[in-house]
Parts: sequence; structure tokens; C-alpha cells
Amino acid sequence: MSFDGTAERTKHQNFWFIACIGVLLAQIVAEYFMGRTPICTCGYVKLWEGTVNSSGNSQHLSDWYTPSHIIHGFLFYGLAHLVLRNKPIGAKLLLALVIESSWELLENSPIIIDRYRAATISLDYYGDSILNSAMDAVFMVVGFFFAARAPVALTVAIAIFFEIFTGYMIRDNLTLNVLMLVWPVEAVKAWQSAV
Repeated sequence: MSFDGTAERTKHQNFWFIACIGVLLAQIVAEYFMGRTPICTCGYVKLWEGTVNSSGNSQHLSDWYTPSHIIHGFLFYGLAHLVLRNKPIGAKLLLALVIESSWELLENSPIIIDRYRAATISLDYYGDSILNSAMDAVFMVVGFFFAARAPVALTVAIAIFFEIFTGYMIRDNLTLNVLMLVWPVEAVKAWQSAV
């Protein structure tokens, strides 16, 4: 009986994917113990929340910030591809998910929530629901696998489209979000507020 290593490779891939599920579950449990609400306090779950300045924003399955998390997946795939070049896709995904889940925990901590409320137009932001935060990680995974399969030029074009489209629609996007979190610009804040 010859052994071609297929079973061994499958076993290793399964390990990485189980580890990824473990990271997502750890994120969910940590957010629960941080006092995050499981779902929107409105008591129901929506597929899409299209109103940015509402109590439902960052509480449901998806919203205008979902494209930002897909772009996270593009970026984290690129990073993982560079630093884990000869590792299996599962190892790369684990790195991406650790980064995304760490951000989700930080984003929903008082220090970042207060920073958003002080430096951005998100005056009524009180953090994500656990459901929304978990879905942010899932959308990152979607972006990650898309970037793993698609040509680089297409991935970059979609990221640019997402940034321009969300910037046009809600005067916010991943680039502006990072800018306003790290180095708030009053002119940008005034432009974002003039909706």
C-alpha cells in the first residue's frame, strides 16, 4: 500500500481550520464576558442595516462597514502570503483571523469606543453586538478566500471600488476610518458630518 501524503495533508489542513474556528469562538466568548450584547437591543436580527447613524448600525449581520472587513481579508491574505509563503492556506487564515479577532476585541473595548465617539462622526457608537462582530470576522474570511483565488489586480480593483463607493454613499470607509481613529482631521470630520 502506497501512501502519497494526502491523508496527512488533510489532517494538517483540518487542524488549521479547527484552530480558526477556535479563534472565532474565543472572540465570541471574550466579547460576551466584556458585556457586549449578543444581538441588537431592538430584539431582532436584520440581514442588512443600511442606516449609518442609527442604533441598529454595527448590530446586525451586515452594514455599510462590511466592505471594510472584506478589504481586511484582502490585506490579511497579502500579509499572510508574504510572511507565511510556504505554509498551508489554513495557517495563513489562522494568522488573518487572529489579527481580525484581536481588532474586534480592541474595537469593542472602552478605549476604542471612546476614541471613535470623540474623534469621529460616530457620536452614538457604543460598540458592536457580538453577532455583528462575529460576522465582521466571517466577512474578513470571505475577503481572504477571494484574495487567495482571484488575480491581484481584480482584488485591488474591488478594494478601490468598495472604498470609493462607501466613501460616496456614507462619507466613510476603511481609509477614512483609520485616518480618523489614528490622526483625526477636523476638515474630514466636518465633511462627514455634513450629510
